[in-house]
Amino acid sequence: MASKTADERTENSANELEQRIWSVISFDRHESRGLTYDEALHHLEKLENERVTGLCIVTDEAAARTHKS
Repeated sequence: MASKTADERTENSANELEQRIWSVISFDRHESRGLTYDEALHHLEKLENERVTGLCIVTDEAAARTHKS
């Protein structure tokens, strides 16, 4: 099996960023899910302005393992 080229890896990464697989989590809870990466980034910035602490963007799958909601 041939390994992927750098262009193929870049294209796959870009496609993942556009998929609705991203969540925003905080220290306390799962803040949002099912976002594109850009939407998650904007939501994170909104929450930062509201002084929510411990914010991070992760995949929905990872968030489900760390936060019960």
